[in-house]
Amino acid sequence: MKSLEAVYLDIEIKPGEGRTMNDLWDPGQYQRHSGHRTRPLLDLLARVPGLPGHPPGPRIADLGCGPGAPTRLLARRWPDAAITGYDNSPAMLAEAAAHAGPTDGGGSVDFAPADLARWTPPPASHELIVSNAALQWVPGHPERFAAWIAGLTPGGVLAFQVPGNFDAPSHTLMRDLAASPRWRDRLAGVLRDPHPVLSPAGYAEALTGPGGAADVDIWETTYLQRLTGEDPVLDWMLGTGLRPVLAALEDDPQARVDFLFAYRDALRTAYPAGPGGVTPYPFRRIFAVAVAP
Repeated sequence: MKSLEAVYLDIEIKPGEGRTMNDLWDPGQYQRHSGHRTRPLLDLLARVPGLPGHPPGPRIADLGCGPGAPTRLLARRWPDAAITGYDNSPAMLAEAAAHAGPTDGGGSVDFAPADLARWTPPPASHELIVSNAALQWVPGHPERFAAWIAGLTPGGVLAFQVPGNFDAPSHTLMRDLAASPRWRDRLAGVLRDPHPVLSPAGYAEALTGPGGAADVDIWETTYLQRLTGEDPVLDWMLGTGLRPVLAALEDDPQARVDFLFAYRDALRTAYPAGPGGVTPYPFRRIFAVAVAP
């Protein structure tokens, strides 16, 4: 069995000049906690009202589709829909390609590259625009709401959920470590804004402003995720928030190992394993369903 140090040394980041966050995703690592990552999408879809008719079926955009399996959940709910999943990660789109094709109800699923900070649908071109845990990576995403709502047919729906746990120890400890004397020069500016999402009230205001929705349903939920395995909160973060750190330290594998060990030790204190080796990991999420005029 490999030591933890060997495992950390083996973590791969896609090489290349001018690499951006788009290139840093590892679909396999991301999907290691697919059950917990999928549940909020199911809860979001359960609150989406009936979509306006459009023969032969609704047109749906999945913004930040990731590895594609969640997009197939949309096809399960709307089997006659024409669904396009958009992402800016080549690795995620390559994984998603296996889920493309016709659906049992006569619809279809396909995938395309897109930068969500710039993606603008044609007016009245979709019955549903949905995003699952992606908009937190898009600075200024509330400024895109008016254009996305304009891309909905009358009565169409914009639905999304974003993590709301950026003040949790899993995130504050990572930022504190990155800002410590050993790491601050190397990791300055690497981590994103510590407040990348709005409050529920903030989203309500952004969604109902000029050019906004006719009605909104906004709520938040804290999931008490029960994670198992060795250092499961670190394993979770290796699939998401830690990706920029891993890339920044890629040219110095020992430094990457040292950072991960220090972060791991802090997480073990903040999230101790309970009975049966289960580690409780509270995870807050914010949901919004907005109906176009």
